[in-house]
Amino acid sequence: MLIRKISLLLGLALCIAACNTPDSSAPQAADGTSTTAEAVPNTRARQFLSFGEQIEAEGAIPFAQLTSHMGQADSMRVKVAGRIDEVCQKKGCWITLTNATDEGEEELFVKFKDYAFFMPTDAAGQEVVLDGYAFREVTSVDELRHYAEDAGESAEAIAAITEPQEELKFMASGVLLKTAKQ
Repeated sequence: MLIRKISLLLGLALCIAACNTPDSSAPQAADGTSTTAEAVPNTRARQFLSFGEQIEAEGAIPFAQLTSHMGQADSMRVKVAGRIDEVCQKKGCWITLTNATDEGEEELFVKFKDYAFFMPTDAAGQEVVLDGYAFREVTSVDELRHYAEDAGESAEAIAAITEPQEELKFMASGVLLKTAKQ
């Protein structure tokens, strides 16, 4: 009878310990950051899904101000807020933000640090806050064609890409994706 009670208590203790252990099957980046989204509250009572490193929404500049904020700098660490225009439809490994300007449209191509996390493929149209580095870079024709293919462009549109393009890009270490008010 005593052995049965001890076995029962030991089994119960093991079950409780197992419930409090972090899920080792949850994807983790090399630096220990989560590759899955989790809800984090914002001080304005809005909800965000967090990807990559944990960041706060406060202090972000609007994407429309990024070019003037950078001035002549080739790169800078910055926090940017904007609306997702396009998402890689293969796995969410890149996004673009678009801003209408007097000269046309300005686009920000965003990749994720160390390929450690991805965005939902249905996130187009949603607001985000990005924390990381903005930089200017020339993108090769092959890379531009690859991204056009990922975006689901037609064979004709992909073939029409014949010149490298200087672009404003962003390497995000953390992203907040705005969700509906809870």
